[in-house]
Amino acid sequence: MKKGDDFISIHDLSTEEVHQLLDLAADLKQKQKAGIPHPYLQGKTLGMIFEKASTRTRVSFETGIYQLGGQGLFLSGRDLQIGRGEPIKDTARVLSRYVDGIMIRTFAHDTVLELAEYADVPVINALTDLLHPCQAMADMMTAIEYKGPDLKGKKLTFIGDGNNMAHSLMFACAKLGLHFAFAGPKGYEPNPQIIAQAEADAKLSGGTIEILNDPMTAAKNADIFYTDVYASMGQEGEYEERLQIFKGFQVNSQLLSVANADPIVMHCLPAHHEEEITDEVFEAQANVIFDEAENRLHMQKAIMATIM
Repeated sequence: MKKGDDFISIHDLSTEEVHQLLDLAADLKQKQKAGIPHPYLQGKTLGMIFEKASTRTRVSFETGIYQLGGQGLFLSGRDLQIGRGEPIKDTARVLSRYVDGIMIRTFAHDTVLELAEYADVPVINALTDLLHPCQAMADMMTAIEYKGPDLKGKKLTFIGDGNNMAHSLMFACAKLGLHFAFAGPKGYEPNPQIIAQAEADAKLSGGTIEILNDPMTAAKNADIFYTDVYASMGQEGEYEERLQIFKGFQVNSQLLSVANADPIVMHCLPAHHEEEITDEVFEAQANVIFDEAENRLHMQKAIMATIM
């Protein structure tokens, strides 16, 4: 990746570019921990559009741009004319005259694509209903910290809904040569187009993509487990129904018993304890999960520093 590029999907990146971001994020984390200033974006401004509420995304991007020497402008859907019907393409062209980069967290993936098409500054996808690439990159950074610098050949098992997290993790694993196994109820598998794209990437890296409906089968010989809430933002009306459908798709000690030695468990948060993950497993893996949350800051700084 280079200055001026957009960060929309991990599928768009080469394996080398994924590694470059991981290396830079690790370097920025070391500098931040050591108190070494790194104002790579001195005087730069990031416009942060939020059509979906957030804790981690807002705080990590706002803190990150500040640590890089710039500033972030929080722009909710209520603050912008987007909420009153202004076309995305017009908002993109206006903001491009004021800011040096645009981050957006929204519902429809097409919104990000249109924003990127018409903006003259880099656009960062901070989450859509289809993809969550910033989180997945932070997850790979965390996996390296716990499992070593070479993840090639490791197995990551995702338990739950075939949602934006499953999609971006599938792309990340495919780029880095991991074996990705998904297990969720029938009818809740990942998007077929995403699966096909990830399989094409995996062929080049030596990874594999496996889509299953049995969590115990998916868990066998796993090195990394991952889960997410059963009902994502915008699906609150389906919560009770999903609670029944996803019974049995939980990360628990039984699942971990068939994994490789010393598996780690990750969760993008917020977590619903005793639903998608037991409280016992969550607390046993809390160091991993909160390191993972912290790594959003360092990874997003790497992305901003590279393209802004």
